[in-house]
Amino acid sequence: MDTLTHALSGALLARATAPRAAPPNSLPRRVAAGFLACAAPDLDIVFSLFGPLTYLANHRGITHSLILLPLWALLYAWLLSKLLRDPGGWRALYGVTALALGAHIAGDLITSFGTMVLAPFSDWRAAIGTTFIIDLWFSGIIVTGLAASLVWRRERWPAIGMLVVLCAYVGFQYTLKQRALEYGAEYARQHGLGEVEIKAQPRPVTPYNWTVFLSDATQHRYAHVNLARGEPLEAGADAGFLRRLDAPYLPLALARWEQRSRYGETPEARALAQAAWNSEALAFYRWFADLPAYDGTSTGSECVWFKDLRFIAPGRPWVPFNYGACREREGAPWKPYERDGEGKRPLY
Repeated sequence: MDTLTHALSGALLARATAPRAAPPNSLPRRVAAGFLACAAPDLDIVFSLFGPLTYLANHRGITHSLILLPLWALLYAWLLSKLLRDPGGWRALYGVTALALGAHIAGDLITSFGTMVLAPFSDWRAAIGTTFIIDLWFSGIIVTGLAASLVWRRERWPAIGMLVVLCAYVGFQYTLKQRALEYGAEYARQHGLGEVEIKAQPRPVTPYNWTVFLSDATQHRYAHVNLARGEPLEAGADAGFLRRLDAPYLPLALARWEQRSRYGETPEARALAQAAWNSEALAFYRWFADLPAYDGTSTGSECVWFKDLRFIAPGRPWVPFNYGACREREGAPWKPYERDGEGKRPLY
């Protein structure tokens, strides 16, 4: 979830859980504490100062840990009590700070990136995958709740009501994910694909947009679909940004399935790609990538590239988290590299 949406959700939760007997002048401090505390876990961006590998290994790690939440809440409550000059000290803000941190973790948990909720004792990434990382409907529900809370300043029901709507919306997204998975399972049965792993990833603009994946040991098949649309959405040259972003997701009956190899199409390419993929250089990417796919070679076939299909989207020319392994010559050790729109760079 984007940091601003996190912060706004913390503010809404803080208002919804404010004690009825709380003095009116304490509400601004409480809401501000919820806003700031719910954004705080994303301070792990500082790991990027130590390189992309360190960031990838630690993003949504210790700052997003359920195990460490009580300690982080204590630290943030103390800091916020100083910043906001709360007369009750850290004790007055500890509860709302803990709730806000929990809301942040929950907000990331429903995306597909993954969150290390058991850090530092485990690097397992939990991910429910119901909600795209920037969901305008999700954010809009929160903003509506905050706006209503400004109109009815002395009442908690606008904030509580919108939190209920928000939870119902995520529940609705979960049912849509199950429909996307069922569609993938039916497609696999109809085409005799045998044993495949079926996954569905949420996509932007509307909760009905999904990418469905059917994966086996050698390749991925995927389709960008809209679960509610009966006809394709037209998006001409004068169409707005959101319409152009939405249009590639086709009705189920018109879905276009694409294929991506895990390791390449020829025996030579597969042998080279598997050697690179299984090297120590890409151990971090084997841990991180959920739908890894072969993305070609470069530098005289001595660099092999992979991308995580979780992050593909129609109309986006570049896929983030694009990594590979390179070596100076056959038999030399592999070294990890990152590739972006400007070329490649070593990870250490």
